[in-house]
Order: sequence, then C-alpha cells, then structure tokens
Amino acid sequence: MMNGSTGRRRIGRVRARAAAAALCLLAGALTATASGGSPAAALTPPVSLTADDLTTWQTNGIVWSMAASDAGVVYTGGTFSTVRPPDAAAGTSEQPSVNFAAFDAATGAPTDCKLSFTLSSGTATVRALALSPDQKTLYVGGQFGAVSGVGVSNIAAIDTATCTPRQDFKFSVSATVRALAVTNDTVYLGGDFNNVAGQTRNKFAAVTTGAALKPWKANTDEVGRAVELTPDGKHVLIGGDFFTVNGTTSHALAVVDATTGAVAKSYPAGFIPNTSTVQDLTTDATGFYTANEGTGGGVFDGRIALNLSNFEQRWRDTCLGATQAVLVHNGVLYSGSHAHDCASMGEFPDQPRKHLLAQSVDDPKLLPWFPDTNDGIGEPVGPRVMAQTDKGGHHYLWVGGEFTTVNGSAQQGLTRFADGPDTGAPWVPNVSLSTVAPGKVEVNWQTSYDADDGELTYRIYKDGASTPVYTTTGHSLFWDRPQLRWTDTDVAPGESHSYRISAGDGTNTSAKSPALSATVTSAAEKYPAKVLADGASLYWRYDEGTSTFAGDTGKGLDNGFLRNSPAYRRTPAAVSGPSTAIGFNGTNQYAYSNRRHPQPVRFSVETWIKTTTTKGGKIIGFGNVTMQNSTQFDKHMYMRDDGRLVFGVYSGGTRTVTTPAAYNNGAWHHVVATQGTGGMALYVDGQLRASSTQYTGNENYSGYWRVGGDNLNNWPSKPTSNFFAGQIDETAVYPTALGGSQVSAHYALRTGG
Repeated sequence: MMNGSTGRRRIGRVRARAAAAALCLLAGALTATASGGSPAAALTPPVSLTADDLTTWQTNGIVWSMAASDAGVVYTGGTFSTVRPPDAAAGTSEQPSVNFAAFDAATGAPTDCKLSFTLSSGTATVRALALSPDQKTLYVGGQFGAVSGVGVSNIAAIDTATCTPRQDFKFSVSATVRALAVTNDTVYLGGDFNNVAGQTRNKFAAVTTGAALKPWKANTDEVGRAVELTPDGKHVLIGGDFFTVNGTTSHALAVVDATTGAVAKSYPAGFIPNTSTVQDLTTDATGFYTANEGTGGGVFDGRIALNLSNFEQRWRDTCLGATQAVLVHNGVLYSGSHAHDCASMGEFPDQPRKHLLAQSVDDPKLLPWFPDTNDGIGEPVGPRVMAQTDKGGHHYLWVGGEFTTVNGSAQQGLTRFADGPDTGAPWVPNVSLSTVAPGKVEVNWQTSYDADDGELTYRIYKDGASTPVYTTTGHSLFWDRPQLRWTDTDVAPGESHSYRISAGDGTNTSAKSPALSATVTSAAEKYPAKVLADGASLYWRYDEGTSTFAGDTGKGLDNGFLRNSPAYRRTPAAVSGPSTAIGFNGTNQYAYSNRRHPQPVRFSVETWIKTTTTKGGKIIGFGNVTMQNSTQFDKHMYMRDDGRLVFGVYSGGTRTVTTPAAYNNGAWHHVVATQGTGGMALYVDGQLRASSTQYTGNENYSGYWRVGGDNLNNWPSKPTSNFFAGQIDETAVYPTALGGSQVSAHYALRTGG
C-alpha cells in the first residue's frame, strides 16, 4: 500500500548491520517446540542467497531500472547524477554518472561503460533497461532527449561492445517509456505515451530491432508499467494501471498475442482491485508473477503467481505494503516491497516495514530471508528493481531503489547479495532458568534470529563445560521467536548449576549466552504451583534480566516479548521467594505474547501491580498487533487516572465494570479479571470488587496478550496514558473463568502459604 576483490563485506560489519536492521523488526506470533534433530544448514532451502549485503558502489539518487548480462555486467538506470564508493558519505568521492551506470556484478565497482541521459528541459530519468537475446544491444527507455549528446526521443539502443548509442535505432515516443522486453527481432515497450513513430499507440507498442513500428497493438486506457515475454515467445504479459486492453475489460493485467497484440487472456473486474496496479512482471519455466501496488484502504499490495499453461492463478499473498519488483531464482520468488502487515496470511502483524521478502514459487508462505533496507528518498518505498546474473562461480542478486540504508548501515540506491559465503551468525539466545518444581532446573530460552536461516541449532553448556550437555534445533523468524525448554534432572536439591546456550546456523555460531545460575529446590514454590495447577496457559514471572524475553513458566511455552527495555528484576517482588518483578515507564514499555491467539471466549487474566501513577494506563489486555497500538482491543484491565480499576470487553459496545476504590497507593495489589458463562468479574486482593452477569461475550478477532500498555481510545474514563507506569509481577492467563475461591487461594499464597 502506498503511504506514500570479491567485494565481500567484513564479517564483523555484516553482523552488526544485520542485527541493527532486525532489532526494529521484532514482533510475535506462532509456536515452535524443541526437538532433537540434524544440525541446521547455513541457508534454509529453498532459499539459496544469503542476507549478507556485499560492498557495492552507490548512487546519489533513485535507481529505477536494471539489466544484467551473462558476462556479469549490471546496467542501472534512474534519476541520479553521481556514483560513489561503498562507505563513502553522500557528497564525497563522487564520480559523474548521469542517470546511468554499469557495474561489475562480482565486485560492485563501476565498469568503463559511461553514458549520460539528459533532457533539455525538465528532469531526465531512465525507467527501463533490457538486453537483446544476443547481449549485443542494451535497450533503454525513460524520459530523455539525448544519450551522451546524441539526440533521441525517450528510447535508445546501446551497442554493448563499444558503449555507444546506435544511430540506426531512432524514432519518436511521445512520453515516458517505463517497460521494455526484447526478442531477436522485436522490442516491446510500455509507458505513458499515446504516439510512437508518428502513429497512435496507447501505452504499449512494438517496433522491430531496426526501429520500424510494427502493426502490433495492445492499446490501453491507462499507464503501462510492465511488459514481459512468455518463455515460448507466443505471448506478451502486460501490467499497469489500465482498465481496458483493445477495448476489452481487463484491469492492471492481461495476456496478449505476441504477433498481433490481440487479448489472449483478460482478468475480470475484482481479480485485481480497482485501487491496485501491477508494477512489475517476471517469469520462470512454468509461471509468471506480478508485483502489485495499491492506494487507499482495502487494497491489494501483494504478489500473484499464475500458471503459464492456462494463465490462471496459482496463489496470491495478501501482505499490505506495495510490491515494486519481483524476480525468480532457483524456485524462489524474491520481491522488493514495503510490506508492513501480513497477518491476513498468517504471517507478521502490522509493524515497521520490511522491504525484501522471499517465497516459494509454489507457496506464498514467507521463507526465512529478511535482509532489509529503509524507505529512503522519493515517495519513499525502498527497493524499486531487481536483477540477477552469475560471475566467478557465484550468483548475484542486485537490488536498486530509493533506499539509503541496507541492513541498518548507510548504503544508497544499490545493494547486492550472493549465494555465499554466509557470514552472519545468529543472535545470542536469551535464557531464563526456573526452579519452581523440586529436583530439577528448567532451562528456557527465546529462540534466536538469523536473517537467512529459520532453522537453528542450539547447544546448552552446563557448569562451564566445553561440550554441550544438550543439543536441539528450533524454528524462528523475526516476528516468531518461540520459547524452547530443556529440563535438567541430573541435579540434587541444594546444588547450584550454571548454564549457557549458543545458536548456530550450520556455518556460523553465536557467542554463548551469559552464564546464569540456579539453586535446585527441595520443595515446590506454593504460589506458582497453584497458578500452574489451576491451568494457566501463559505464566510470566519476569526473572530474565536484561533481554527481550519473558519466559513462560508453564507447559504452554507462551513466552512474552519485552519492548523498549523495561526495568528488570525489581525487588521486592509481589510474592515471597526468589522471583522478581518488572517495571514499566508508562510511556512506551510493554510486553506482548509471541503467540497469536484466536478469540478467547472464556478467560481469566491475573497479575500483580504496584504504582503511584495518576495517569492510569492499561495493565493487561488483548490486541491485534504487537509493534504499535492495536486497532482492535478489548478483554483488558486498565487503571483510571484516579487509581480505580476497570475491566472491559467489547460486546456490541464497550462493556465495563469498575472498582469503587483506588489502588495507586504504592502497595502490591493482586488483580484478576474473568469472563465466563456467569458474566464479568473483577477481583482485587482476593475479593470480588465489581461484576456484571449481563455480558458473557467479547469481540471476535485473533490477537496477542499485552501487558503494560496498548490502545484505550474510546473506552470509558480513558486515562491520560495508554501505558502503565509501575511494577507488574506474576502475570497469568487462563482459558477458563477462575472462581472466587481460586482467586482468594492465590492471594493467600502471596507470603508462601
């Protein structure tokens, strides 16, 4: 949606860049379980390119177009005036390069092919590049009136051997050329024009390689943005903003005859919404693929895979965040977009944008390949174009666009990736130890993140040993970092043991996590034992220390993700024992569940709070996103500015119950809210303080449990702050409505029982 040498980078920098980029992309969703198995591979098939960006020269503007030769030359065009070396700041070490540059695919450095594309009045730009099948000619389209001083009209042909414009390929095109496709004898073009070589051609045209206009017609009513030949050469795929092709209704996409331009396959209204367009097209042996961009609400921004055999849809994804470029390599569809919400297809919820994605050509599920850029300049939307080629025994993927950073470090206009070596290690695991049960130590950890590997190997080291005591594998993605657990039973009460964990991708291994120690107990802690016995499906005790991990003490392994560095290990905690509490600042700190949950029809939420705030805030609730304020939110407990507590659900309207007393007196308070067949109930310090039998339902949506803050817009007695300032401890969620006797029993165990 529009919101408007080898050249390999030093390993240390690659890791730093990958970490910096991914830090802003953490979110929560699905589940994984620990299991033994074969060690992870460096890349998770079918992905065959690393996420480590390579040193590449830069532009001072936008790269709109690319073409890569079999000889390993990458031609780039756009709206820029200089290029500069990798790591050079804007305005330094620049070389003139007017809207065009050619690079060595393997080194990222410029070749000696230098051309300038200019316009006597206005801004010149190169929007399309395509090589002839014999690689001898590079065809160039855009908005320009001269190539290195040779007069042309928005299209040109370049002799690749001499890097000079061909004098025998000249004709007029009335407006910008945005797309090109070339056969041995024909050049197909698409764009804004309505006249080619003095004759009417609306948005698409075909000329011979000798510059003679062909009778081929695929006239459309709106801009043409993409043109691609089918592998058999019999059809031309066209994409753009249009609603009709040769008078036939077909919005944004059509298949036409390569000889006549007659419509061979049209796509009815609604196949691509009227608010969406096709920005790019690519093919492989069996299919073709669209890059789609929408404007406004309810649009289609994702990618469509279609079969070449019948031109029908194979799959589509519904991520939001306009797709600008698509390319296939080894059965994987790589794309450039600014995807920010893929929840509709079971992937990440709305959050900061991701700009590079990978999917199997047979399945829209996102694959574990997440290098990233920023939005950059211009509209801005990040990547705009992709190209690929081989050189020196490696395969290279080049990306151009508006971006000014890649993997968190400065890099403008261009970047590239290769099939190896993989140099980025996974993140160091976040670890937590639990000894609530006697005679054992539960070692819990938040799975790590690796930008090009979803399956990682974890090794646990005990008491400083150099050999792991346990090895397992686990799956994780940047938005889905589930909790894994290993239980050490080779211990005795009273003993203390320390543990460290590393994560490996088959080639690179993280550092070991800091050593954590725990003392084995001889008897169960009574409060957590009661919480677990009563069926908590999520139970966070906040004992982890400085990390993003809130471990789940229960069997559900429904860990939490801590945002914006809350105050860890606050003491004294709410209940007796070695556990600690956590502190939130009331501004931007909160926790959310890694797992996405269906609507909880019956539930209880339980926690302890300690605060003196006069600005209120949400204590715990259910919301539909993780990295920003939710747009759907209820099943929550919040504090008003006056310290009174509110429990609310949405059931045809906001339905709430409120305590008569305030609880912002700086003391620990036990708070429990339940909804079941008996309605709503709100307990404080073991006693029922407010209730209603009238409302037994709540809003139906999938979401995440959030602690410490989320949206409260339009709720009764909305506090000054959405976020809670104070300490929170012993948070639990249950799939049932706890009874009054259960709640009072929990409160009674606060001192150990």
